[in-house]
Amino acid sequence: MAQMKYFYELTISSSPHVHSPVTTRTIMRDVVIALLPALIGSVYFFGLRALMVTLVSVAACVLFEWGYCKLTKTNCKVYDLSAVVTGMLLAFVCPVTIPYWTIIIGAFFAIIVVKMLFGGVGRNIVNPALAGRAFMMSWALLMSTWVKVGFGNTPILGDTSMEALDGMTAATPMSFMHQGVLPEGVSALSMFMGNIGGCLGETSAVLLLIGFVYLLVRKIITVRIPLSFIGTVAVLTFLFPQGNERLDWMVYQICGGGLMLGAIFMATDYVTSPVTKMGQVVYGIGCGVLTVVIRYFGGYPEGVSYAILIMNCCVVLLDRIGRPKKFGAPKKVKEVAKG
Repeated sequence: MAQMKYFYELTISSSPHVHSPVTTRTIMRDVVIALLPALIGSVYFFGLRALMVTLVSVAACVLFEWGYCKLTKTNCKVYDLSAVVTGMLLAFVCPVTIPYWTIIIGAFFAIIVVKMLFGGVGRNIVNPALAGRAFMMSWALLMSTWVKVGFGNTPILGDTSMEALDGMTAATPMSFMHQGVLPEGVSALSMFMGNIGGCLGETSAVLLLIGFVYLLVRKIITVRIPLSFIGTVAVLTFLFPQGNERLDWMVYQICGGGLMLGAIFMATDYVTSPVTKMGQVVYGIGCGVLTVVIRYFGGYPEGVSYAILIMNCCVVLLDRIGRPKKFGAPKKVKEVAKG
C-alpha cells in the first residue's frame, strides 16, 4: 500500500482576525460629514474665502502625503481620507485672512513632520492639525487677524478679497475675556450661533454640536472625553468668574474660542487619546484644566490647542489608569506573618 503524504499550508497573520465594515476610511468619512455643518457656517459667516482656505489646506495635505509616499516608495494611503480630515481641521483653526502660503507651510509641517516621519496614520504622537497650527503661530500677526462677521449684506456673495477683509478687522470675544470682561455688544445667543469673529470652524457652537450628535449616532466617538473636557471648563469658569456673573461667564467661555471644536473633533482623535475609559476621563479633565489656566494666566487668549497637545504627550501614562487585569494572571497572595 503506497504511503500517502499530505501537505497543509498554514498562513499566520497579525491580529485582529475579525472582519468588520468599519475601516479608517469609513471613520474619516464620517468625521468629514460631521465637519460639513461647521464648514457651511464658515462660508456663511466669512464668505467664499473660507471655502478657498479649506480647499487649499485639504489639497496641500493630500499632496504632501502622496508626494512623501512616492519619494519613499511606500504604500500610499491617501484614499483613507485622514489627510482630508487634517486639512479641514487645520483650516478650521485659522482666520479667514490667513495667506494661502502660510496654511500650505502648516500643512507641510502637519503631514510630513508630525505624521509621516513618525510612520504615517496611527503612529503620530500628537494631533497633526494642532501641531501645524502651533507651528504657524510663528507668524503670530497673520494668525491673529480677525474680521467682523457678515462684512457684506450677503456674506456668501460678499467681497472676499484680502483688501476688503483687512479693512474689516475686529477683536474676538476671547480677546475681551482674556482681560477678564465680557465682550460688549455680543450676546450669549450670538456666541452659541457663531455670529462672532474668530477662526473659521470654531465660532458656531450649535453647528459643531450637530456634528457631535452625528458622531455619537455613528458610534465614532463616545461622550467621555468631550463631556469631561467641556464639563471641567464649565465648573472652573463658574467657580472662578473673575468678577463677572457666574453663569454668563461660564456660557461665554464654553461657546467662545475653539473649545467645542477641540473637545469634539481633536481631543477625541483615536491615535492621540487614551484607550481606557478612566484614562479618557482624566485626559478630558486635564485638557479642561490646562485650557482654563492658559486662558486665565497665559499670554494668549485661547488655550485649547496647547492644552490638547500637552495632554497628547501624557497619553502613554494615562493608558495605565483603568487598565484591566490580564486574563488568567495569578493574584498576588499576601503572606501574613504568624506571631
